Amino acid sequence: MSTIDQIYFPRPAQPVSKPTQPAKPQATQAGGETPFSKALDQAQGVKFSQHAQDRLKARNISLSTDQLQQLEGAVNSVAQKGGKDSLVMVGEAALVVSVKNRTVVTAMDRTQMKGNVFTNIDSAVIL
Repeated sequence: MSTIDQIYFPRPAQPVSKPTQPAKPQATQAGGETPFSKALDQAQGVKFSQHAQDRLKARNISLSTDQLQQLEGAVNSVAQKGGKDSLVMVGEAALVVSVKNRTVVTAMDRTQMKGNVFTNIDSAVIL
């Protein structure tokens, strides 16, 4: 019969347990959003992607504080009606907005809109 040497550990090994995860709140809105997350998104305002910022600068498009507030109101309205991607026309600008992300993805002025076809949008708002 062979002898097996014992191995001594300085501390006894403890079983590894999975960390407990907090319970997720019940989704009460369409799309899995809770009222809190929806309110948080609305409080953060509308963002501009780097591409949209580049287009605004290259095309000399500027939006006033009032127009930015109108844009935010338009995004809120589209979100309430279930829109996902929208064309928002404010002043002389046409903005394509990802409603879910609350982000303007591109921008152009009225002269550049002529003859263009807007695809992958499900709504339009003219302010």
